[in-house]
Amino acid sequence: MHDDPRFGRFFVYLSLFTSAMLGLVVSDNLLSVFIFWELMGFCSYSLIGFYYEKEGAGNASMKAFMTTRVGDVFFLLGICAIWSVVGSVSFVDIYNAIGDGKFNNLYAIGIPLATLAGFSIFLGTVGKSAQFPLQVWLPDAMWGPTPCSALIHAATMVAAGVYLSLRMYPLMEIGHLTTLIAYIGAITAFGAATIALVQTDIKAVLAFSTISQLGYMVIGIGVGNYNASFMHLITHAVFKACLFLSAGSVIHSIHEQQMPKMGGLRKKLPYTFFAMLLCCFAIAGVPFFSGFVSKDRILGDALYMAMHSPVYIPVAILGFGGALLTAFYMFRMLFLTFFGEPRDHHIYDHAHEEHISWNSNVPLLILAVFTLGIFYSGSFTGQGEVKLFGEKYEWFQTLIQKPEAKNLAHFKDYKKEEFGFEDTRVKDGWVKAAYDPNYGLPEEEAHHVHVAHKIGAAMSVVIAFLGIFIAYLMYITKSMNPARWTETFSGWTKALHNKYYFDDLYINKLIQGAMLPFNNFLSWLDMGVYDRFVVDGWEKVNRVAYKMARWFDDNVVDSGMVDGTGASVRLMNVVLRTVQSGKVQMYFIILIVVLASYVWTLTV
Repeated sequence: MHDDPRFGRFFVYLSLFTSAMLGLVVSDNLLSVFIFWELMGFCSYSLIGFYYEKEGAGNASMKAFMTTRVGDVFFLLGICAIWSVVGSVSFVDIYNAIGDGKFNNLYAIGIPLATLAGFSIFLGTVGKSAQFPLQVWLPDAMWGPTPCSALIHAATMVAAGVYLSLRMYPLMEIGHLTTLIAYIGAITAFGAATIALVQTDIKAVLAFSTISQLGYMVIGIGVGNYNASFMHLITHAVFKACLFLSAGSVIHSIHEQQMPKMGGLRKKLPYTFFAMLLCCFAIAGVPFFSGFVSKDRILGDALYMAMHSPVYIPVAILGFGGALLTAFYMFRMLFLTFFGEPRDHHIYDHAHEEHISWNSNVPLLILAVFTLGIFYSGSFTGQGEVKLFGEKYEWFQTLIQKPEAKNLAHFKDYKKEEFGFEDTRVKDGWVKAAYDPNYGLPEEEAHHVHVAHKIGAAMSVVIAFLGIFIAYLMYITKSMNPARWTETFSGWTKALHNKYYFDDLYINKLIQGAMLPFNNFLSWLDMGVYDRFVVDGWEKVNRVAYKMARWFDDNVVDSGMVDGTGASVRLMNVVLRTVQSGKVQMYFIILIVVLASYVWTLTV
């Protein structure tokens, strides 16, 4: 970034985002989560539109901001719904309320309140983690600088939605939303994987790959494999950050993002190639790598659920199908970028020779080391077949406890620490977790789970190598012609290039076709009816009332009452002056008149 203008602003936004992400992770209540959630949204908007000289960057930042706001509105509604029942938004208080059954027999608009609140919270996940149908913003987010793509839009911010659903898992469970969540994740994982098949921009491939892998995390929540979903969040953050930084290394070297113009770069970028190769193994689900440990545990549970309920069969099919496509499109990217002959010799000849550098490829190599599965599972295979350090090193099972709705009693003893600078909690009250190979299940049910996981692992291995082999045939040996497939499925290929027309649906149909006319109607209603008849009409009424009041004031109050009082006083003054003139003749006349009136009265 040192050659880019305003790189100082970039690091300000990046630091602010990092602090917001840390704040979200350490928050113990939904309100502070929401505050940091929105702060991350602002930072994401600022970083996507960092190169604001480009029209596409500005449009992408606005698209990301407005799309994620849809989910955020529902997230806030979910917080309000929870507050109305619990009287608190603290995670522990929510867990206790769920354990006490406070959400039972509560309804809103005819829907169980737990379902309504859980669904609203999950829609926040759909927006932030780019799940179907709000996945449209994440590919355009690649307009931002590659470092923020690696940190924000691959590893951390997009995983915040999954993190939120994991924290609120008991609410999803009592709201009976897990099946819906599994389907949303499966559709997202498979749909994004199909779109990645036809992308030519190296960052676009990784963007759709991110959406797909987030879909697998959501599948894990839907099928109840809490630990595997959490594990895949961590493993994906490592290898996807490495993939994006590797892509940034390629772009920085050749100043090009289109893969059809690349080729043969493994000779000039050997360290980047090595890091990306290990990451491709990890995301494809090759044994001994982290993706095999986490993603294929999710698929194993999806297979187990499909064996026991036909409802989950489409989830398992889409999940395994997406895994096949993942292996294919990732190695398609690897082969197009680093193998074969250079397709643009001008770009290749001017590419920088790669050397060990602390600020470029050393971070890639460090991240690449952590793509190995032994750091996460404690076994070579991830399925417990070949132990490395013993069962106690299955640390995702011992350190991360699944908060099930039927087993939340231990939260009642939780005592909150008052704010201060000294930790006064009792240190000897914690019970050390122990690894349970049966995951707390009865022996017979645990056996079925292990069998399903072994079958799923075997299928995943076959699928991973099949996807790699097909990519090898198409782009290395060229014995299979990709053009033949695109011609055979030309309609589907066109749909993939247009991202299933979601942008067209939202922008042309929903916004311009429906919301814009509705906005124009509201504008006409406001200006043509309300302003004209209510605002302007009331002005005319006031004007008429003003004229009437002025006439009444001038003619009745002023002329009749105020001026009339003065005239009557003057008239009385004339009368009194005439009567009290001091002349004897006047008094004599008055006396005669008074006597005459007495006489007339007596005679009558």
